[in-house]
Amino acid sequence: MNLKFLCAALAFTLLSDVAAFAQDRVSPTEARNETPAAPNTASSAPVESAPDLLIGPGDLLEISLYGVPDFKTDVRVSSDGDVSLPMLGSVTVAKLSAEDAARLIETKLTAKRLFNNPHITVFEKEYATQGISVLGEVQRPGIYPLLGARRLYDAISAAGGTTPKAGSYVLITHRDEPGQSVRVPLSLGSPDSMQDNVTVSPGDTILVSKGGVVYVVGDVRQPGGFLLENGKNITVLQAVALAQGPNPNAALNSARLIRKADGGPKEIPLSLKKIMAAKAPDMKLQADDVVFVPNSAAKSAAKRSAETILQMATGIAVWRIP
Repeated sequence: MNLKFLCAALAFTLLSDVAAFAQDRVSPTEARNETPAAPNTASSAPVESAPDLLIGPGDLLEISLYGVPDFKTDVRVSSDGDVSLPMLGSVTVAKLSAEDAARLIETKLTAKRLFNNPHITVFEKEYATQGISVLGEVQRPGIYPLLGARRLYDAISAAGGTTPKAGSYVLITHRDEPGQSVRVPLSLGSPDSMQDNVTVSPGDTILVSKGGVVYVVGDVRQPGGFLLENGKNITVLQAVALAQGPNPNAALNSARLIRKADGGPKEIPLSLKKIMAAKAPDMKLQADDVVFVPNSAAKSAAKRSAETILQMATGIAVWRIP
């Protein structure tokens, strides 16, 4: 008996050790099914989701009810934002996404006890304004058929990019909010450019602003226009310096400032020689001002009219101020 009891005790102890060892081990199958630790996403960049496109007057919708072929219909949204549907009559869907419009129709069908659990699908077959209008300082202003949610720079690129006279911001008017415009910085090439590359949708209008430009023409080393960004102002002396200064034969005392006014161009005499010697105030320039520096060797140059000087400024290269 004692021998049998001892053998039984040893067997029980061995089985207990095996069970404990089995609990401590993880089988390959369990290891594969085990939920992994959540990765560190602190450094992951957030992904911006595109907003739903909203239904507007004039849009063509395809509305269908699952299992009821007779309910399927193509209907155009009225100027009041309504659609006329079988068994329901007029339903207002303007300013709703397609998904929200489907839920609204389902709710109305259920409320009238026509169906217990209807499943409605709303599909936008045609937008009333399918393109995005890109206007202002772009190479090819016009309407571009960029369907679906796109980015601001996609639309500007479709219009050939910006002109040298483009300003530092754009105005975006969304189709569902025609009375309001959103001002977005135009920061192409800067570190903030991707942040400012906002989503635009069919029917939106993009207006690229025009930057203020001052022109320096005549007997200077590099005649040109100089773009004023972010509302910056420069003086006459700074503008002449951007044009790399006057040539040796320039008539500094005969320089003129041509400024646009309501009654036509206005001529203001400039004594560049005194300004450069700090003996006269350095006048601040406004957008579209033209500084004309004539050549002392040509008497006719000093007698050029304001209209002629403005024509000289037309078509010359425009430079961004560093």
